[in-house]
Amino acid sequence: MATIVTSKNRKVEFGKGLPTAIIGERINPTGKKKLAEDLSKGKFDVLVQEALSQKEAGADILDVNVAVSGVDEITILPKAVLKVLEVSGLPVCIDSSNPEALKKALEVYPYKALVNSVTGQEKSLKAVLPLVKKFGASVVGLTMDDSGIPKTADKRFAVAKRIIEVAESYGVPREDIVIDCLCLTQATETNSAVVTLKTLTRVSRELGVTTVLGVSNISFGMPDRKIINLSFLSQAISQGLNVAIVDPTIEGMVETILASDFLVGRDSYGRRYLKYYREKVKEL
Repeated sequence: MATIVTSKNRKVEFGKGLPTAIIGERINPTGKKKLAEDLSKGKFDVLVQEALSQKEAGADILDVNVAVSGVDEITILPKAVLKVLEVSGLPVCIDSSNPEALKKALEVYPYKALVNSVTGQEKSLKAVLPLVKKFGASVVGLTMDDSGIPKTADKRFAVAKRIIEVAESYGVPREDIVIDCLCLTQATETNSAVVTLKTLTRVSRELGVTTVLGVSNISFGMPDRKIINLSFLSQAISQGLNVAIVDPTIEGMVETILASDFLVGRDSYGRRYLKYYREKVKEL
């Protein structure tokens, strides 16, 4: 079983045994002053730069989030999604907690998008899943509910199972459900990485859905965060991670994903790994 998202000329497929897909995370105005200012003025110059740089670095899908003070998400999100699609040609992950903004963006996206996200909260399930079904999208399910993010793998697994059950009751097929096992900051939650990896393993093996994870939360408050993030990412791939939400422009990020895929048997004879390095040598 594989999850598929598409653009006009690109189909990205990920699932058990397939290479890890990369979702570029940089089109998010949180902490990015220039991008936030641009979006608040209805301009997309910085967004275009981020889209192109991530595509060049190796992103397969681009996350698009415009939620920041001063930006009308309902108006700007669909425009941003179309601009990213136009300049990059890559499939889009539509990232918003605003159901109306999601609806407007899905209405203009002519291919199969990935919606980021739905949670186990009743309000979220009822608002987002009908949109996912109506527009034939895939959806990220976050393992959190009305009580917050559970501290144990068993409880996160239970939330994941409920999201899948409810999504299927709305007619969303299991292959279109991508579970995010989430991670908290290791410096303040000493078992964070272990809980996330245990949940990831169970979801992957027992529920048979594809999985996604943003890794950067794990390293907050620690020096040399890149090393921690790359180490955690490699471990997550070994436990069944199918899609990584990362900044592909960070040195070593794409290489770590390719190397991890090779080592866990998702890159037969290292063909993708070798192709990447051949192309890299040509650029020198």
